[in-house]
Amino acid sequence: MRLVTKSEKVKERLSAEFREKGVSFEVKTHAGSESFIGYVIEGTLDGIKAAIEKMEGVDRDRLVEGYTSFKESVEHVVEHLKGGENVEALLSEGPWVGEVLDQLMRASVIEYSDGTVRLKDGADVEGVKFQFKFPYDLVENPEAVEKAAKQFVFTDLTMEYEFDIGELDMGRINEAVTIAGKYFEEGPLLRVYFGLISRAIVARELLKALGNGRVEAERFVKLFTGALPVEIPTEKGSLVINSSREFIWELLRLLERRGYVRIKGGTIRKLRDID
Repeated sequence: MRLVTKSEKVKERLSAEFREKGVSFEVKTHAGSESFIGYVIEGTLDGIKAAIEKMEGVDRDRLVEGYTSFKESVEHVVEHLKGGENVEALLSEGPWVGEVLDQLMRASVIEYSDGTVRLKDGADVEGVKFQFKFPYDLVENPEAVEKAAKQFVFTDLTMEYEFDIGELDMGRINEAVTIAGKYFEEGPLLRVYFGLISRAIVARELLKALGNGRVEAERFVKLFTGALPVEIPTEKGSLVINSSREFIWELLRLLERRGYVRIKGGTIRKLRDID
């Protein structure tokens, strides 16, 4: 139930928005890395296309799809550069722009001045030797592929910023995920959302099961965990929630920190419900 970003700007902006809306969260910083493991073909755009057409031992359809996207990216950037373009505006289109600009810069066909990047007069883009990279999972026979491509690994050593959202209130969870939606892709965001929603549901069920008396902690956790998984019907289908005993203990400790329960002498007592 954590969101991870390597962007310090995202960390700062998301933290500011969470604080403004009163979302409970913590940010933990870790040393991390990101690696691309695959292969590279070097040559002109036409030369790369010819190499792909002859290549064996590879998922050709996906490779051609990747090459086509790369070629279109190059052509898009070059079109902007013909009349000059503000580099920040161009880079804002996506990280792929930086990769294309870097290759054009190393080929000495573009120039930069006062925030503007442009093609040099008389530059021959068709003669530029590009590097087209593709991941190893497209390769079925490495020995065949390595006749036309070289192994390529790029590792970026960087810091990671991990957001741990501590909300148990459904409304706050929805608000937090709406805010985070500006900065994270749908897939990982949905996994975090359903994790948070499921934890909030289980927290309420724990408090309901505790009742108003004091209960023996180990037995309570054992019985509660034994009753899982639980299936909750929704308008669109069902939500099935399972949990380990260790997670239930961690959730009880979170509830204790928030003042919902008291754990003492091997027993648990509910202090209040979640509003």
